[in-house]
Amino acid sequence: MNNRAKAEMRTERDYVGVVDIPYGKLYGVNSVRGVDNLTVSPLSIAHYPEFRVAFAQCKWAAALANRDNDVVTPEQCDAISLACQEVIEGKFDDSLIVDLLEGSGGTSTNMNFNEVIANRAQQILGHVAGSYDVIHPNDHVNRSQSTNDVYPAALKIATYAMLGPLIAEVEKLAAQFDSKATEFADVLHLGRTCLQDAQPMRLGQLFGGYASLSQRLAEELTAVRDKLRTLPLGGTAIGTGFGAPAGYRSAVYKHLSDIAGVDYAAPTNSFDAMQNMDVFSRVSGELRTCAASIAKIASDLTILSSGPVGGLGELRLPEAQAGSSIMPGKVNPVLPMAMIQLSFAIIGNDVAVTQAVQYGELEINHFEPVVSSRVFDSITLLTNGIRRFTQKCVAGITADVARNEQHLMDSMAVATALVPKLGYARVSKLARQSVAEGRPLLTILDESDLLVRDDTLSEIDKASYPVFGEHG
Repeated sequence: MNNRAKAEMRTERDYVGVVDIPYGKLYGVNSVRGVDNLTVSPLSIAHYPEFRVAFAQCKWAAALANRDNDVVTPEQCDAISLACQEVIEGKFDDSLIVDLLEGSGGTSTNMNFNEVIANRAQQILGHVAGSYDVIHPNDHVNRSQSTNDVYPAALKIATYAMLGPLIAEVEKLAAQFDSKATEFADVLHLGRTCLQDAQPMRLGQLFGGYASLSQRLAEELTAVRDKLRTLPLGGTAIGTGFGAPAGYRSAVYKHLSDIAGVDYAAPTNSFDAMQNMDVFSRVSGELRTCAASIAKIASDLTILSSGPVGGLGELRLPEAQAGSSIMPGKVNPVLPMAMIQLSFAIIGNDVAVTQAVQYGELEINHFEPVVSSRVFDSITLLTNGIRRFTQKCVAGITADVARNEQHLMDSMAVATALVPKLGYARVSKLARQSVAEGRPLLTILDESDLLVRDDTLSEIDKASYPVFGEHG
């Protein structure tokens, strides 16, 4: 390294040795060790803004609680608080360099935040970054905390924040399906079971079912989101609270709730809160269920829009883009296909979360980074995927009314509608005749004089609505 380059570096020492750090960066020796030893993915801890914000909120609340309990000075608290606010604003993302998937049980992540906040607080007070003579990463920024309580707390806070926009997108999808249910309320449709002709229904009823499912998914996500408001802060290393003053716990939750605008609370049992991450099994399970359920709808739309000549062709999806590099004019259902594909990724993420939750050991779970990585990924995929699916696909769906009605009238499903009028045995005989002769049942009925066509259509119309009157 030449003299000019050396002049642009500051040095920090730990028990392993000395490291050089660019003057413009606020991380320290622990962050460098974490990067050198544990970088395995392309994403840093600054990649998801909600995670960066959550960690800084915890450090800010801790500083205020420590001031209240006279373990940091008001001057130190003010400097740390201001530094945390600047971290929240994203000013130092280039110094949050540790890999999101680092394998130190979160220690490298916690120390990266501690060092950045400490060094910025040093600068605010007119001191040199890296000297830590007034604000130390461990003694002051990390005071009354441990990686073991602050990391899972930040993970919960970030997940809570990220779930809000996802729930909003699922609710928008439900509203869009509900709109389509109204639009298609009077369209006769061939209901199918096991991919075989079944019973008459209305196309609006199909979309009403999709709307109901989507709304239910939003409600379940909301319910599991609420479980994230209980945090392990104050437990320090293993749940005893060792190293924190007696009044710290109540103070830190008050300040955190004020800072974040969410009513966060202490756990009933600190040891349970430190040992177990089962809430993330529930969160990830709801994300998986949401993805799989919407993928089922996407698959339905793919089948119902198949064709346009050789398939069902009962729905028309918006033509988003060319579907083939070799077959001219082919347009694929790319948006439903994308929803199905991302469900595979989210199901895989859920397996990883399940394994991480299961393999926590004794007093803590040190596999939280993979939970962070996979849960954040699932929420991001779902939020972005559902938004595009709603706007670019579902909103533009139209129905081929004539084809829907033709498929119903030409099908064996007509027979089901006639059972109350003609009896099962007689309708069964007519249905077998229809299959044997390859002719529509309506034609055979016209020839038999059993029912005039208007009466047959009336029975089909009645059969397409449930007896309990639910049309949507």
